[in-house]
Amino acid sequence: MTQPSLDTVKAQAKALRQALQAGGTVVSHAQALELIARQHGARDWNTLHARVTRQNAPPELAVGDRVTGYYLGQAYTGEIVGLSGPAGHRHVEIKLNQPVDTVRFESFSNWRHRIRGTLDVDGRSHRKTSDGAPHLIVEKAPP
Repeated sequence: MTQPSLDTVKAQAKALRQALQAGGTVVSHAQALELIARQHGARDWNTLHARVTRQNAPPELAVGDRVTGYYLGQAYTGEIVGLSGPAGHRHVEIKLNQPVDTVRFESFSNWRHRIRGTLDVDGRSHRKTSDGAPHLIVEKAPP
């Protein structure tokens, strides 16, 4: 059974809350979330949230996976050679197919053959560059 996205179920809860309020029945946001969860066949909001998040999560990464993405703004391709930690705070080490220069100045370079980072559940690092972009973005390479 395909579950809706997290944004969809949250929007449904908001719409339900507003509709009930317009009809004179006041419910909290948490109560609206619980009602929407039951409509989707879950026993409570936490259960629905877990189902939706798990189903819509990007594919799990594994050692040996071919990956692509960006490191400090530079495109790369490579292979995962190290992986540890729980989802949402996953430590990854990637051996690059071609080294990337992590410095944007013409006067010097810093070529990396391997990169490391800590990823959230979407494959993006928690740390950001000065322009707000994630230090590291990791996606499975197409087969």
